Formats: sequence, structure tokens, C-alpha cells
Amino acid sequence: MIDAKQLVRLFNQGLGRAHQTRLLFGDDEPLYLPADDTCPYHRIYFAHGFAASALHELAHWCQAGPRRRQLVDYGYWYEPDQRSAERQQEFERLEAQPQAIEWYLSLCCGRVFDVSADNLAIETDRPGFRRAVQAAALAYIERGWPPRAQALGQDLCRHFALPAPSKDDFSWSEAQLCSSWA
Repeated sequence: MIDAKQLVRLFNQGLGRAHQTRLLFGDDEPLYLPADDTCPYHRIYFAHGFAASALHELAHWCQAGPRRRQLVDYGYWYEPDQRSAERQQEFERLEAQPQAIEWYLSLCCGRVFDVSADNLAIETDRPGFRRAVQAAALAYIERGWPPRAQALGQDLCRHFALPAPSKDDFSWSEAQLCSSWA
């Protein structure tokens, strides 16, 4: 299983180097900063030194197109914990695809994955969000992963001598699907 230091090294020496992007240890909140006059490379900061946070932020980078990669945090809004129920639904709608990519990357390096609703303030529909992330993963399997996700997944599988994830890898048992927190 990968730890954050390995992930940083693998990404920065491989795909990150090819795309002038570095994965970096951050503090409390993750952040993406495009290259600018003060720094010649793009920076992906992940939170608290957690490999899961690094994989999540890499998933956003893998999904972001060329225009979005020129914007701070890819131009997306982020509202920390304490979102309303309506804002939480919007968050989960937007997060299904990057979390599906995160699931793929997690499988490629032998890590267990679960969704992150990222809101402790309200009761969330975790089973519904798991289903949405699963549906997004299965859709990617049908049409193909974004190119950078595919390339990073291949790098991770090669490094860990793991087979590429198959459709069968993207499922939860009914008990896992319905639990409020796995």
C-alpha cells in the first residue's frame, strides 16, 4: 500500500514532471495553484500528509481540462464543513466524478477507498452518494478514464505490480452501500 511520500515521489518523477506539476505536502486545506511569475510549475497541495488526500487532489487534477488547470483550485467553489443540505447535494453532484477517479487510483495502488461527503455538520445520504460515485466509475469504465487518470493509474499499477482495476472492482456490498459510515 502506498504512503504519501511514495505517491509524491512517483508522481513528481513521472507524470507530474511531464506536465510541469508537483504534488506537495500542504496544511489544513488542499489547494491547486497554477504556474505563475513566481513559480514555473503547477502545484497540487494535499492536506495533512494523508495519501487519501493526495489521491483525491490528483483525481481533481486528472479531471481538470487545460483551461481549468490555469485557474486557482481549477476555478471551482469550495465551501468547508457546515454546508446546507442544498449545498451538500450540489457538492455531491460535482464530486461524484473526481471521487470515481480517486477510487480508480486507490485501487491501482492497493488502497481501500470510501467516499468523502466532507461535511460533518449535517446527516448526508452516504448510500446515495456511494451509488452516484459507483455510477460515475462504471461510466468511466465504459467510455474510458480521462487520459491523465489512465496514465497515472498505469504508473501506480506498474509500481505496485497490480492488475488494472476491472468493472468488478467497482462495487460495494449491500451492507457497505447502506452503512452510514464504513
